[in-house]
Amino acid sequence: MDERIEIWLVGNTGLRNPNRIQEGFAAYANSPFVGKLHGRENELGFMDFLDEKGIISNEDGKDASGSHARKWRLMFAKNGFIYPQVKKKDGLQEDLGNLDDITPFGRSFLQADTYPAMQECFLRSMSVEQFPMPDGNGYFSPLRWILAIMLELEKRTGSSEFKRIEFALWGHTTNPCYNLNEVVDSILDLRTRRALAPAKRPFDKKEIAKRGENYDKKADNFLDYSDMNMRYLRISGVLQRKGRGLIIVPTKHVLAEKLAKSTASTTPLMEQYVLLCNGAPLPTDNVEVAKALLDDLTKQMRERHILFDISDLPLTTPTEINIARQRLENIMSQTDEIQYANDQRNQWREIADYMTLLIKGGGKLVYDEDNVIEVPKDETPAYLEWTLWRAALAIDHMVNEPYEVRGFKLDSDFMPVSAAGGGKGDLYCEYADFTILTEVTMSTSSRQEAMEGEPVRRHVSDAVLKYNKPVYGMFIAVRIDTNTAETFRHGVWYTKDDVKQRLTIIPLTLAQFQRCFISMFDTNKVKPEYIRDVLLKCEERRDNLEAPEWKQHIDTVVANHR
Repeated sequence: MDERIEIWLVGNTGLRNPNRIQEGFAAYANSPFVGKLHGRENELGFMDFLDEKGIISNEDGKDASGSHARKWRLMFAKNGFIYPQVKKKDGLQEDLGNLDDITPFGRSFLQADTYPAMQECFLRSMSVEQFPMPDGNGYFSPLRWILAIMLELEKRTGSSEFKRIEFALWGHTTNPCYNLNEVVDSILDLRTRRALAPAKRPFDKKEIAKRGENYDKKADNFLDYSDMNMRYLRISGVLQRKGRGLIIVPTKHVLAEKLAKSTASTTPLMEQYVLLCNGAPLPTDNVEVAKALLDDLTKQMRERHILFDISDLPLTTPTEINIARQRLENIMSQTDEIQYANDQRNQWREIADYMTLLIKGGGKLVYDEDNVIEVPKDETPAYLEWTLWRAALAIDHMVNEPYEVRGFKLDSDFMPVSAAGGGKGDLYCEYADFTILTEVTMSTSSRQEAMEGEPVRRHVSDAVLKYNKPVYGMFIAVRIDTNTAETFRHGVWYTKDDVKQRLTIIPLTLAQFQRCFISMFDTNKVKPEYIRDVLLKCEERRDNLEAPEWKQHIDTVVANHR
């Protein structure tokens, strides 16, 4: 295994979050650039289009080459959502489809309206062997190869866990040209030596340098690309986080075994493209495999004493069986989310640290070699909602379920997929005697009031009409624009019947909320009444103060509340 190392890329470093692909593709499908994504003029035009839709941020036109558009195009094509460019040696473009046109599979992807449905689309894409083998003998699927490694690790150690440094050195640097047993031998040798190392970071650096002797690009790629590749592999739904590494999702173990049986293929690339663009088959399309996966899931649920009932569902065809499985997976996911929620009170320091990163506009905090938290700069809106959701779970005492509080989607690791859509509030925290509706934004400019003033008041008004108990609005931003404070100071809203409401909406900076949050835990006064009392004290003087003075009053209340 001394040949030159190549790192395969299942994703793209310029589009590190695969959860954003569907949003960008939906925009593309409704753009004038369908079938027209090649050429500098089209690339720049599509990039401007994405910028206008708020999907990317091309600040001050920094990217004048259209590279953003090329990265999105690459991901659309690699996953079979648009027809990829066919090289002459592989066949004729017209035999596949018009370059950059939306494929039948792309249409299916647009209709995937749940997170599991979106994951299944990515799983079908990643199951296709379209990565060239280094020896020129066929193509391979990185996902299938990684699953084969992890199943062999499980066979030898009892766990499919694939640690970050192991993936960096022996995961995305290998392929089916390598001997599977020798790769796993190298991983376990690395694991044993690392466990004995007194300091992990110097050890890792030395190992990367050693492996990098056979790699002709910068050594930073080992870890940088591994983080991106693992994130893309997880979008398949078959893998999830374990620390900073990967583990096979327990409910998908049977599927992982089926996928790993074949990692490479000598089928011509044109035939693979046809599969890709029409929606590649999965083992679960077979009735026996679908039934085996369902049986395994019901067994796991019974072992965990999770109640379920699918007696009303037919189980004749693969589609019917998979629908039943998805219902059970949803029940299990909700059960896991409740357990996750119950643990948040023990994670309050990490939650507060996420707030610090958000106040800075994103970034990373490394606790040790195996524990790190990060807020990607282009995903701060989603992470702000998620962090405040976790804060609400840590405070606890809600009468609604964790998944009823939030409007945004989570992945299987309970990380944010995207920010909540419009039309309703961000977080609905219902308690026995009152409800707190939390609205958040990363906007700090004078546009803040224009974007948030109307919808926040409307959402709070709707909540007042819905709940037969007091409703308090809490608006949280990194910085509160004075015009926003003025709008909420008045808090006036008229219902459809022209009934005038005086709403309680208190604008807090994230730093102010963080101070309250930490104070609750430091003083052992962790209860929602603490937050409610802060909101009521802030409200007391809103009629007697102008907006700038009211903001100062709010700051004083937060600083002095105990």
